[in-house]
Order: sequence, then structure tokens, then C-alpha cells
Amino acid sequence: MTALEPSTTPGSSAPGGLVKSVVELDRVVIRLAGDSGDGMQLTGNRFTSETASFGNDLSTLPNFPAEIRAPTGTLPGVSSFQLHFADHDIMTPGDAPDVLVAMNPAALKANLADLPGGGLVIVDSDEFTPRNLAKVGYATNPLEDGSLEGWQVVSVGLTSMTLEALKDSGLGKKEAERSKNMFTLGLLSWMYHRPTEGTVRFLERQFRRKPEIAAANIAAFRAGYNYGETTEAFAVSYEIKPAPMSPGRYRNISGNQALSLGLVAAGQRSGLPVFLGAYPITPASDILHELSRHKAFGVRTFQAEDEIAGIGAALGASFGGALGVTTTSGPGVSLKSEALGLAVMTELPLVVVDVQRGGPSTGLPTKTEQSDLLQAMFGRNGEAPLPVIAPRSPGDCFDAALEAARIALKYRTPVMLLSDGYLANGAEPWAVPAADELPDLRVEFATEPNGAAADGTPEFLPYLRDPETLARPWAVPGTSGMQHRIGGLEKADKSGNISYDPANHDLMTRLRQAKVDGIAADIPATDVDDPTGGARVAVIGWGSTYGPIGAACRQIRNSGREVAQIHLRHVNPMPADLGEVLGRYDRVVCPEMNMGQLALLLRAKYLVDVQSHTQVRGLPFRAAELAAVVQDVIDSTTSTSTAPTGGTK
Repeated sequence: MTALEPSTTPGSSAPGGLVKSVVELDRVVIRLAGDSGDGMQLTGNRFTSETASFGNDLSTLPNFPAEIRAPTGTLPGVSSFQLHFADHDIMTPGDAPDVLVAMNPAALKANLADLPGGGLVIVDSDEFTPRNLAKVGYATNPLEDGSLEGWQVVSVGLTSMTLEALKDSGLGKKEAERSKNMFTLGLLSWMYHRPTEGTVRFLERQFRRKPEIAAANIAAFRAGYNYGETTEAFAVSYEIKPAPMSPGRYRNISGNQALSLGLVAAGQRSGLPVFLGAYPITPASDILHELSRHKAFGVRTFQAEDEIAGIGAALGASFGGALGVTTTSGPGVSLKSEALGLAVMTELPLVVVDVQRGGPSTGLPTKTEQSDLLQAMFGRNGEAPLPVIAPRSPGDCFDAALEAARIALKYRTPVMLLSDGYLANGAEPWAVPAADELPDLRVEFATEPNGAAADGTPEFLPYLRDPETLARPWAVPGTSGMQHRIGGLEKADKSGNISYDPANHDLMTRLRQAKVDGIAADIPATDVDDPTGGARVAVIGWGSTYGPIGAACRQIRNSGREVAQIHLRHVNPMPADLGEVLGRYDRVVCPEMNMGQLALLLRAKYLVDVQSHTQVRGLPFRAAELAAVVQDVIDSTTSTSTAPTGGTK
């Protein structure tokens, strides 16, 4: 069954004798939208948590304004949360909602165009006042003028019913109104058979110091649930069965949470303390918040006065024998660029997390983009190469963080980890790994001389390289006999002394590049999904485009066509076999949330005529859009191969 072809089963009798049917669906996409103060993100997160505990596969897309508090009831102040959940494996938060919950006229106007005809709209009719309608340019009330006839509209007095439910709570009108998001959550929990116990426990824990607020929110939540059971406005409820998953322990996790836990795990598996030097910046700040909770695992967090201080402290921690980490977004990378060059020159391990957002400058702080790739590759003075890694999903941020730490520690290099706002704030079920199955990241510090002076006296050569990795020794300050020079001036080969010799600079530049290039031998082969091996068109992506590209390829294959999906986690260096893989296909399409940065790199490195498809709307790709683009490429490739060739008569 699909969401458009439900099966209906008899339901139970609600109080009062009203019999309601249960409609079984295989998937549904719900979007909650309201004013920034309506608690849509909290409501969405709670619904997501209960959906995860129920066992559905899910993917989320929070979308909120950059302003701390835009004017109430205006279009710039609309905040939304989209959740796609299903009884099978899914890859995106959905192209468009099946259900839109609009808490006011602004939310309706901002989101209605995304709701397909026939979709369900639930609105808080109490908020459709003349004043609120005028704020967003409605000349007449859309609930009364017939303009919503193309959709299923259910008007519910969410505000007034919340106030009625809390009339004996002792709260004032304004305080009581804040609980209408919980009334809405209760109604949706009834509609989709979500568990309720977890939400009650969450509210009790969240407001444990304000028991009257906890009681009010729980009362509103239960009132919404009971309303769904008893009202005639909703004749059916919906059931989406749990998705089949491999045995294991799962939790709902966002990208920033997963990345944080990956860094904690890296510290545990390396035996090193983790030091985070960070300046708060959207959308990376949650990593600082999360890591600050894990002092028991040897994690130390430092909220610096600016971006430069953050990376300087992290690099200093690495010099002192810790796993140094700094987190930021695009504008912060710009400020950190000089210190990144210092990390390249000193050849110390450092993990630099860039949670990308829309740019340039302050840009779109709360929206997603992939536009920092070339900055990660080349955004430093001089020849300053460093590895670049990109996770593909919220849960994959854990593994990507571990991989970034592994490379940084093994090769003594800063590593750039490129997440983005979509991954950072989005969530999905994540299988919790067993700690003893994670990679061993232990390192050996230099404790003994590794060379000899001209007179034969043993000495420490800080730039004498490991022949396999080209990594230099890592000596912790204070270790007897391991004193060495540090700083940004060019180092003499082996000794690390300051050197202005042209031949030495050429040698050291090539060694630093060769070290990064050599990592290609230490990473997996190219990730290719080509089920039959007969595809002539390949779609290549990196980072968070994995989900939309994968969903688009599924749609194309379901239509009977063949297409390959290639995904890059390691963007620098790229997998050693990538050139050969790209050469198998007649056409290569590269969708990116930028103006074609990976496509530029692929064309330059492999001389492949990559077809770039780009968008910079602050939102992830829609699978249907990508499917249409790729389908056109497949059709043109097929028609070219079957066209008659010319000849002489």
C-alpha cells in the first residue's frame, strides 16, 4: 500500500459510541508550521522521538528563521518542522507534505503552495482574526472564501480548546496559550497512533522545577489526544507499521549529536583527551553544547572569544598531546584560515568541523548549503593541502567524525569535516555501535631520539617522516630530550629548523602534498550503487545530497530504467579508483547545493564532461526534481546511441 492508496480497517468505538476507522499507510509526510513562538520545533522533535520509539524509519527537516524573534504572525517569523516516516527504508524528509498543520494565517500562506492538491490542512481557526489576516495580506478569510477548496481543510479551535482544558490550572491566559502546541501534539499522536508515555515523561523532566507548567502541558497534551478520539471532525486515524530493521539498539539522533558522539568515541579509542575550542555560530553551536556534557569521558570544551582564539586553543591542545577540535560554519572558516595554515605547517592533528550554511558573509544562517567545498580545498595562503571528509546523513556524522580523527592522528594533519545545516538539524534512527567494534585510534608519542647529530650524539628530528604515511613524530612538550622548534616559518627537512632555502621549501611543499595524496591508499574504494552494472548514466554527489540522489535513483529504477549512484565521503583525496569508475559511464551528472564546485574539481582532475545541476535555495533537493533531470539525461543518452549513423550511398 502507498500513502495514496490506503487500506481501511474497522476501528474501535470512541466514547459516545462514535466508530472510527483506521487507515493503514506505508508512509506519510507531516509539516508543522507556526509562529516562532508556537513551539513547532519542540512539537516536531517530540513527535519524532515517539515515532522513532515506535520503530518507523524517519527523516526530518527543521526549517526556522534566522531572527531570534521575528514579529508575531508575520511571514518572516514562520517556523516549520517536516517529518517523513514510513514502514520501510526512506532517504529524505519528503518532497512535499501530505499533511500541513498551520497554527496561523502566516504559516498557511508560507506553506500552502508546497501541499499537493487534496492534501490535509489542519488550521487553528482561532488565529484567523482580521488583524492576523491583514499582517500577511489576506483580504478575506481563506477558511471562508472558498480558496481552499482544492484541499481537505479541518478547522480546529486549538487555542480556545487549550484554554478550556487549562481553565483550572491556575495559569494566566497568555501562559496557558503556550500549551497549544502540546494540544496539537496530542491530536497528532492520536491520529497516527504514536506512543504517549515518553512525551509525558519528557514534560515531567523538562519542567521538573515548575510542576504547574508540567501539569498544564500534560493536561493540554491529553486533551488534544482525547479530542481526536471524540470529535466527529476526524472520522479516521492512521497507522504506519514499524519498519524492518537489523537487530540492535537504536536511538533517534541529529547530525550534530552524532558528530559530537563520534568525537567522544575518537577520544576513547585513541586514549587521548578531546579538547574543543569553539566560538558559537549557527548551525554548529549544538556541537559545543553536546560535548560540554561529556567531561566524564575526558572532553574539555572552551568557548573562545572569537573564531581565531578557538582554533588557536585547539591547535595548542594538539601540540600538548590532545585531540584538538574546532567547530564553526563558513564565516568562521574564513577567520580560521591563517591558523589552518599554521596547522598544516606544524603538521599537527586537528579536526576542523564546518557545518555549512548559506552564504556569502552572514548569508542564510539557519539554511543549508554546500558552498564551502572550494574554501575547504584551497582557502589558505600558499600550498596548504588538507584532507576533506563529508558525512552523508545525520547518523553518518558519527562515522565521519571518527574517520576525520583517524586521518588527523595517523597522518599528523588538520582535517576538514564538511557537514551542513540539513544534516546538523535533521534526525534519523541510528544503530548504536558496540564500542569495541570501533577502530583502534591509539597513537605512539615520540619519547626517544630518532637521529644523530654530526658528532654522533643522539638527537630528536621532529620532521623525520614515517616512510609509509609521511607523518612526522608527535612529541609531547615536557618529554625529556624531545625539545623542538614550532611555528609558522618553513621547516628544514628532518631537523625542523627555520629554513629559507629554495630547494628545501620545494621539497617540504611536495612532501606535505604527497602526505595528503597518499591517504587515497588508506580509504575505501569508490561507493557505487549500480545494481545491474548496465547503467550508462551515473549521478555523483557528496555530503547531504546522498539522500535526495538515492531517492531519485530509486524512482528511476522503479520506472524500469537503469542509473548508477556514486557517492564521495572522501573529497580530498578522492578514492584512487574514481577516475576509472567515472570512465565506465557515458554521462555523469553532479547535483550540488552550490554553483558546481565538485563538478569543477572532477572536470579538472579527471577531464570528465560532468553535467552540473545546482540549486542554492537554502533547502535540500527534492527527489522528484532530481529524478526528472536525470531521466532527461538518460533519455538523451539513449536516443543518441540509437540514432542512425550517416554514410555514403
